[in-house]
Amino acid sequence: MTRRTLSALLAALLSLAALVVLTVATAGPAQAAGYRYWSFWESGGGAWTYATQGPATARPADGDVNGYRFAVSADSADAAKPRRAPDFAAVCGSGPAPKGAKRVALVLDFGTAADAPAGERPPAQRGACARVDEDATSAEALAAVAKPLRYGDGALLCAISGYPRTGCGEQVATTPSPSVSSSASDSGSGSGGDGPSVGLAAGAAAVAVIAAAAVWQARRRRR
Repeated sequence: MTRRTLSALLAALLSLAALVVLTVATAGPAQAAGYRYWSFWESGGGAWTYATQGPATARPADGDVNGYRFAVSADSADAAKPRRAPDFAAVCGSGPAPKGAKRVALVLDFGTAADAPAGERPPAQRGACARVDEDATSAEALAAVAKPLRYGDGALLCAISGYPRTGCGEQVATTPSPSVSSSASDSGSGSGGDGPSVGLAAGAAAVAVIAAAAVWQARRRRR
């Protein structure tokens, strides 16, 4: 192999390695499908549990806590919980229920600005104590303290206290949050950590190996 051929080969290999590094470095996080909606939660053992039925059919007992959280999530396993703990006494206080009625504590979490529809700002989260008939559903308890409500097809809850003004379970694009991506990258573990940082290191190593091999080959030819 002549020196000219070796130089041409080295230049081609370096260009290829640089292209690989640039491709990895500019690759952004993959987008996933999510939905913007109100999720419904029930209290269980002092923690939030995703409800197995909708507010229109659930019938809470006196002393129960219902939670509602507005957020963007892919499914129930990914849904964001209300950020306030399900504490009945903190919302409704102590004492017996009125005769012929029950008390249901509600935690209404309108979510964050990042999850809000364009042009809207979420109200502050709050608690409310609904005093309703003993056989009332969760939807009736919600209507007693958080009107106006808005529902869509299939009795899907679209708005609480008028928020949001428009939309109902619409699909939106989501990306991994910067905090999750950076923590995974710092730890060097998980699929999220094998992104641009690892790819750049691998590409740089490849360039170094190619260059070293070319220099060694050139010196060997001179002997």
